[in-house]
Amino acid sequence: MADPKGFLTTSRQTPARRPVDVRIMDWREVYLEFGAGQVERQAGRCMDCGIPFCHSGCPLGNLIPEWNDLVHSGDWRAAAERLHATNNFPEFTGRLCPAPCESACVLGISSDPVTIKQVEVEIIDRAWAEGWVPPRRPSQTAQAAGRRVAVIGSGPAGLAAAQQLTRAGHAVTVFERADAPGGLLRYGIPEFKMEKRHLDRRLIQMLAEGTEFRCGIEAGVDVTAADLQRDYAAIVLAGGATVPRALAVAGADLDGIHQAMEYLPLANRAVAAADGAGGGRAGDGRRAKARRGSPAAAKSGRPELNGSRVNGHLDQSYRELGHRELGHRELGQRENGQRDSGPGAAIDATARAGVLPDSGAVPDSGAVPPSGAVPPSGAVSETAISACGRHVVIIGGGDTGADCLGTAHRQGAASVTQLEILPRPPDGRPEGQPWPVHPAIFRVSSAHEEGGTRVYAVSTQRFVGDENGRVRALVLVEVEPSGGGFRPVPGTERELPCDLVLLAMGFTGAERGPLMTDLGVEFDKRGNVARDGTFATSVPGVFVAGDMGRGQSLIVWAIAEGRSAAAEVDAYLCGDTALPAAIKPTAVPLR
Repeated sequence: MADPKGFLTTSRQTPARRPVDVRIMDWREVYLEFGAGQVERQAGRCMDCGIPFCHSGCPLGNLIPEWNDLVHSGDWRAAAERLHATNNFPEFTGRLCPAPCESACVLGISSDPVTIKQVEVEIIDRAWAEGWVPPRRPSQTAQAAGRRVAVIGSGPAGLAAAQQLTRAGHAVTVFERADAPGGLLRYGIPEFKMEKRHLDRRLIQMLAEGTEFRCGIEAGVDVTAADLQRDYAAIVLAGGATVPRALAVAGADLDGIHQAMEYLPLANRAVAAADGAGGGRAGDGRRAKARRGSPAAAKSGRPELNGSRVNGHLDQSYRELGHRELGHRELGQRENGQRDSGPGAAIDATARAGVLPDSGAVPDSGAVPPSGAVPPSGAVSETAISACGRHVVIIGGGDTGADCLGTAHRQGAASVTQLEILPRPPDGRPEGQPWPVHPAIFRVSSAHEEGGTRVYAVSTQRFVGDENGRVRALVLVEVEPSGGGFRPVPGTERELPCDLVLLAMGFTGAERGPLMTDLGVEFDKRGNVARDGTFATSVPGVFVAGDMGRGQSLIVWAIAEGRSAAAEVDAYLCGDTALPAAIKPTAVPLR
């Protein structure tokens, strides 16, 4: 505890957001820089609480008091080492996690909690800038004892499992049906929440460590379940909970009504293309079907593998990825202009071929925005589903809804209304959700700060279309809790004009596609892939991690599941394991 009185003398402070009228004109992250001195003072607020409940609030078991103390003492490199001891991707969680660790902070009982999330992201950003995040290759002994493992899906759970297993010496291949790895991190999370350079440099690190990525390959279709079981000693299913919750009301089939995960990926691809980073290809992995008739596929008898194993000569710094961003110093460059050059600090540019997305324009969708509508970010191409000039209604008040909200602002929406069936949450912690539970309180995200109207305790009854079959309005009614559900309030029905509706109501479970059918895995009553206490499914050698087994959850839980499943896979293959396991499959958030 570097500052015994820090929690008494220093008030909580977080970085300011860029002005709304400035940031909605671009897609960059919204927060201004936070000076190192400010971060060190904030870390000094961490008190010697004896029993740090923040460990329990975070499923990863992050060593929060330890790296807070190291930051306050100025030992940032040691802090980065302690941070990586429990978390493969702190640059993701530090930007995207809602920080249940802060809700469990002991200081939060009587004061504002420590800014844990901000300290975390500042540690890892500095570690990357200083060159303290080299690839960690397994030893030759570990590689000799390793087995072949297939990971299906490259979201946070799949990436965490793959990195852990690669570092343990196994030959890991990640299959991703999209054209580039990352899952929702790439095509679901908007750039203004996490710039994709953070994802790309982790992928480059994983490539340098030996993880193989095969993109544009749909497991169960382009490579069969039988192929996977024959060629790999273990399979980790990490495809997420991707079945969206539908809204079964009249008019739901009208044009202009879309699931959030139809809308957000198109916007992310357009932004990536404009940024020169890629994402311009409209395929979602099913484009691989068109390749089956190619000469290479015919010759081999199997589909072409876009992004197959990439080795190359490691002669270009993997930290040099991401130079295109504005306002950030070159990755891997020290303050004094010198650069680390340790072993493994480089990767050949050819290693990125077929793994990271190509640059290119978004194909012309033929979509015509309303007359006079001009998107504020002129360099970003119009997408097939665009909010430009539209009156947008978002159904769902969670994080995905907020992502749609911020995206609609940047596309130039005429108006945006966000609907939520639940009542407005209280401003402070409710009695039924005492410390250290992560409470449901009224929160204002950066997207909400930028505009739009939030309407609570309403339910959509039906959609109304125009003469062309496009939605022109929805009819809603106010509701009140009743018997575990909701009932309409008589006399409150009204019409809300709109010509674009985005459904952000969550997900109901894992897809039951060809891979699941052919493997023969069982599902639980919630629509998730069933598993035992070792993350193993009903099929020997097949494991499941992340939302595919847990159901829709937070990124920090996905990473914790990926790490823990990797430990169980390693033990299954080798008889025992030295890999850490953060949680059991039955673990739940504090409640």
